[in-house]
Amino acid sequence: MGRHREFDVEKALDAVLCVFWRKGYEGASYADLTEAAGVERPALYSAFGNKEAMFRRALDRYYERYLDYLPKALQLPTAREVATRILFSAIDLNTRYPDHTGCLGINGVLAGSDEAEPVRQALIDARATAEAQLRERFERAKAAGDLPEMARPDALAAFLMAVLHGMAVQAKAGFSRDMLEAVAEQALSTWPAG
Repeated sequence: MGRHREFDVEKALDAVLCVFWRKGYEGASYADLTEAAGVERPALYSAFGNKEAMFRRALDRYYERYLDYLPKALQLPTAREVATRILFSAIDLNTRYPDHTGCLGINGVLAGSDEAEPVRQALIDARATAEAQLRERFERAKAAGDLPEMARPDALAAFLMAVLHGMAVQAKAGFSRDMLEAVAEQALSTWPAG
């Protein structure tokens, strides 16, 4: 009689996260996911549910383990320091792993099939939450005089997110860390002073 194969769910989650990071939601096949996790498809279903549930768990893990610099950056004393820390931390993350460059939150599903719409919407919602956190932080900076009266916290947050998203796409396309750092420096050169 065959024994039930035991496996480390946490290690399997880390493995499938890397597959989703590299291939995106729709590009990751069950064969890719089971091979990376080192288990059969029924075991993956049992541990994580369907592919969407697995992606959502992987995305939670990604935010927890790889985007932990965001809350820390939001605590820095000036808006420019916040932007600088976020930009350069994102560059580090986007280029740290040669086999899965870019950002899972950006490359996960930019456009996809109707079946992938819930995942695409979850990523949109996560990005909107991050943008709202930035906007709130920049509103506090403006109120404190760290940003000039004419500064628009909503536009600054959207600008920073646009640069971050663009750099994630560029990293996925093979842009070097040096070039991404030059992009970040260019973006920071336009940052308003209080």
